[in-house]
Amino acid sequence: MMDVKIEASWKQVLNNEFEKDYFIKLTEFVKNEYATKTIYPPKSQIFSTFDYTSFDDVKVVIIGQDPYHGEGQANGLSFSVADGVKIPPSLRNIYKELKTDLGIIESTSGNLEAWAKQGVLLLNATLTVEAANAGSHQNKGWEDFTDAVIKLLSEEKENLVFVLWGSYAQKKGKKINREKHFVIESAHPSPLSVYRGFWDSKPFSKTNEYLKSKHMQEIDWKI
Repeated sequence: MMDVKIEASWKQVLNNEFEKDYFIKLTEFVKNEYATKTIYPPKSQIFSTFDYTSFDDVKVVIIGQDPYHGEGQANGLSFSVADGVKIPPSLRNIYKELKTDLGIIESTSGNLEAWAKQGVLLLNATLTVEAANAGSHQNKGWEDFTDAVIKLLSEEKENLVFVLWGSYAQKKGKKINREKHFVIESAHPSPLSVYRGFWDSKPFSKTNEYLKSKHMQEIDWKI
């Protein structure tokens, strides 16, 4: 049995996934990449999003694509960067929308751990990337794994909020059961697409209104 270092509740529900051929091949590929190249995030943070947000505690899922590929940026949480790192353009736009939506002043920190600790699963489709080489670990098996995570959440839980920014996340979220869960869709916060419907989409207040309607604790979005 493969010993994947992932938070206990996730290990329990994903155990079968770790035994599948694609995951075994993925593991070998990732190990070799870390041994021979500069790969982000640091190896200890590959599964950080699961460490901060246990399976039982998930209330909101925000789906990203790749980890950041610049030095010191990626910390295992989608859209988040390590403390002290310049805030990337997409996250800057997320903060601007947060200010418009809820009046929360834009943070000087891009570290979204505070969201993750409240039940916001910040899930990238691909969990590793080669330095300065965007998309380099796509189609190696990570997408199958994160599809399995989304499917599991959709089937086993109810009243989750899925936040799907951009066509990539929306495609990845197609199998979410929308009768059981609340799905928020808009353009991606990237500077290339933000004007296509991300501005004034109010994802943060919509999330909290839904959670409140289900008698669940709202998210404190302040960073």
